[in-house]
Amino acid sequence: MTQPRPAQARALLKAALIVAVGGWIYWPALHGGWVWDDLMEIPQNVVLRDPHGLARIWEGSGSPDYFPLKTSLQWLLGRIWGEDPVVFHAVSLGLHLLSALLFWRLLQMLGLRFAWLGGLFLVVHPLVVESVAWIAELKNTLSLALLLAASIAYVSFSGTGTADIPRQSPTGDGEPCSGYWLSLAFFLLALLSKSSVVMFPFVILLHCWWRQGRIGRKDLRNAAPFFGLSLLLGLVTIFFQYHRALSAWTVPVGGFASRMAVAGTSLSFYLWKSLVPAGLHPMYRQWSVEPPSLAQFLPWLVLFILLGWLWTERAAWGRHVILGLGFFVLNLLPVLGFVPMSYMHISWVADHFVYLPLLGLIGLGVAAVGAIWQRLPSGIFGLRLALAGGIGLLALLLARESRGDAESFRSDDALWSHTLRLDPQAWMARIDLGRDLFQAGLLEEAIDQYNQALGIRSDLPEAYYNRGSILLRLGRLPEAIRDMEEALRLQPDSPDAQTNLGNALARAGRLPDAIPHYEAALRLQPGARDARANLAEAHYEEANALAGRRQFVEAIGEYQKALAVRPDFVAAHANLGTALFVLRRLPEAIAQFEEVLRVDPSDARTRANLNLARRTQRAAAP
Repeated sequence: MTQPRPAQARALLKAALIVAVGGWIYWPALHGGWVWDDLMEIPQNVVLRDPHGLARIWEGSGSPDYFPLKTSLQWLLGRIWGEDPVVFHAVSLGLHLLSALLFWRLLQMLGLRFAWLGGLFLVVHPLVVESVAWIAELKNTLSLALLLAASIAYVSFSGTGTADIPRQSPTGDGEPCSGYWLSLAFFLLALLSKSSVVMFPFVILLHCWWRQGRIGRKDLRNAAPFFGLSLLLGLVTIFFQYHRALSAWTVPVGGFASRMAVAGTSLSFYLWKSLVPAGLHPMYRQWSVEPPSLAQFLPWLVLFILLGWLWTERAAWGRHVILGLGFFVLNLLPVLGFVPMSYMHISWVADHFVYLPLLGLIGLGVAAVGAIWQRLPSGIFGLRLALAGGIGLLALLLARESRGDAESFRSDDALWSHTLRLDPQAWMARIDLGRDLFQAGLLEEAIDQYNQALGIRSDLPEAYYNRGSILLRLGRLPEAIRDMEEALRLQPDSPDAQTNLGNALARAGRLPDAIPHYEAALRLQPGARDARANLAEAHYEEANALAGRRQFVEAIGEYQKALAVRPDFVAAHANLGTALFVLRRLPEAIAQFEEVLRVDPSDARTRANLNLARRTQRAAAP
């Protein structure tokens, strides 16, 4: 067996280092449980438990977003390994490490001397922790790996090397070939994993400009199918956001000026956190943009001035900076608030939004290291050694910071405790901590968390709903009714709030008031079993009350309404039969008693009523 060449051996050692460092950083989260909305994403997702769920996934049933490839992978993992969070964590980490190696390869193809550092810093950078350690963000790690594969295939098609080498297409004339179609296929898969990769066609054109100083007609023609896919899946995403994800939330983005303010300040936030990744946490405080201040437009002015200066240097180093910075800005555009997203009811910014854009800055940093290394006098080895030592120390510090952040994702309690230590005003953390306390049976402590959340923001329907649910369980009905009514005022299309308000009114003896809320819940969610059962029960109890007052005609109508909602309601069949018997509607009464006995032949009381009805019918016959 031949030994690997020295270059191959060094590459294997570097790859092993990247994998080992990634494993060390994410080891705490790897053995963690479900956090935040992971429960809704995986264990409580009925589509993933459905053996035939793949068809429902690809038709978009019941999902707030259309990321069918990501959801299909989750379905497959659940079918093979069950609902073990370790498996989902391991797959996400594996995809992230694969992306690091693919990024290394891409930078190598672009001619960067220390390309492997790109893979290393993608692994150690704290901004990526949220995407890797949070199971719900599998869409990030999956889409990035696929997009990097698409990028490598496209660079192979369009020609590799530095910007100083003329473009050489494998076909000789710039026409599409196998590498081109492979890139298009990988890009489609990335879009089906998460549509925030839609800016890739613009990145293609930016790369073409970087390599040859212009964008030709063949470049535009080759990019056209990529633009077509981006437009199609982008419109699908916008549709799902507006009609599914955003239906439950109010996102205060305001008009055009406010959106520009959100985008500009978010852009500067992401740039700063990318360069100085300290004080990161899952829930940043939402700053006000209504009305926007002049200072909030300053980042746009700075960006345009910077790009103008770089343009004057485009014949030299400016071209490379435009490529890296352009990649960063282009891939941030979909998440800057121009198109509202459901997460923005919590905050304008999130670490997982910068998972893909960050590659542009890392690549730019690697290129800068290579340029500085080349300019250091080769005879003064100490300066190069100092540079290498500084890079190693920086990587070590970032890795340590990332491991600390990964530890906060080991459990819900750890995540929310960490978030509230950083910002006691993080209202969403208090809502989710309250949910965990509720599930643990610590009801008063949960109520306290919801009180604090509502003290921070008084327009939180989920806080009113959750607190009202606890008050309902405690039997504090007037308070529960007030909370549910407020939740519905803020979010009228919540079937759960409609159902629980109906429950509270029913328990308070206000059945006629409860019934419309159960009916509203069923209109909003026709398959809601709780609402259906409760509506049938409410009609049944109202019918019993009417029968007790000997209002049998009205009672019959309520029993029939109960059975229309729940045809298998045996008690309703039995009592409807009794009411019909009292009014001497004997054939109808007999049919109801027979239905009860069909379900439960051992019901002696109903059998006696049936026999009595038959004898009465025979006696009344002429």
